[in-house]
Amino acid sequence: MNTRIFGRTGRAVSEVGLGTWQLGGGWGDVTDEAALATLRAAYDAGTTFFDTADVYGDGRSETLIGKFLKDAKVRDRIFVATKLGRRGDPDWPPNYTRELIRRHTEDSLRRLGLDALDLTQFHCVPPETLMRGELFGWLAELQREGKIKAYGASVEAMDEARWCCTQPGCAALQIIFNIFRQKPIHALFDAARRNGVALIVRLPLASGLLGGKMTAATKFPANDHRNFNRDGQQFNVGETFAGLPFAQGVALADGLKPLVPAGMSMAEMSLRWCLDFDAVSTIIPGARNAAQAQANARASVLAPLGAERHGKLASFYEREVAAHIRGPY
Repeated sequence: MNTRIFGRTGRAVSEVGLGTWQLGGGWGDVTDEAALATLRAAYDAGTTFFDTADVYGDGRSETLIGKFLKDAKVRDRIFVATKLGRRGDPDWPPNYTRELIRRHTEDSLRRLGLDALDLTQFHCVPPETLMRGELFGWLAELQREGKIKAYGASVEAMDEARWCCTQPGCAALQIIFNIFRQKPIHALFDAARRNGVALIVRLPLASGLLGGKMTAATKFPANDHRNFNRDGQQFNVGETFAGLPFAQGVALADGLKPLVPAGMSMAEMSLRWCLDFDAVSTIIPGARNAAQAQANARASVLAPLGAERHGKLASFYEREVAAHIRGPY
């Protein structure tokens, strides 16, 4: 596993991390045993960056990571990034107070079994709330107290991301970026580099579309967001299938197959594509089992795709994909 420096923190992290939304819920059921085996497999494959949130399974994801981190040798190597701001107690907008941000941070520390969070991120909070600026000030207080080491935000749209880059304390941004969502290349990457802001890429496989194995007839469990949020019924549509209508996304993925290099799967090409951009600090594909975690990690050692293939993928996006993306972007 190759590593990259995580922005201004100076910490080296695995360039392929692990997103753990699916371990808490929202992607169907995963048992505790399968979740812990997935964490172990990712770690054994060299993954040292774990991303979670307090709302993933109402704290279940953080609790499972906390169990895994009881091994002191593991705890010293793992960089844990969590998120806050979307809990239902008391719900939006009262969540965005100094008192509740402190309380929710302390809850995450307890579940994870940590003295300090490596990174905490505001979790796609309403832009008008985020851009008041006082929220980052409250995280700065917690940083001075030693409860968090760094802070940032998970955002939906590039205007939010660019604003965050101008905030002196913002160390990291989490964004949606994949072959079907290429806008950050031109709208964000330069600003992130200039300001030393680490970029965490979520949904590098567009909710599985870029694995290339789905068909229009593919079904998902009732409690999987790819079933209940495919048209934005519960939260931002961009978080599911990159904001593309499902059947259209499947057809577009099929259209990419001729561009996959020989000896490489579409999933490997899609993960490698993200890693070919030096502005990216780490990518956080999800995994529901050990085999998926190990397969994701292998993207780190694949050869870059090369300028010609990147050009073709950029042209495909502009010609076939960009006009069909829904949601903030």
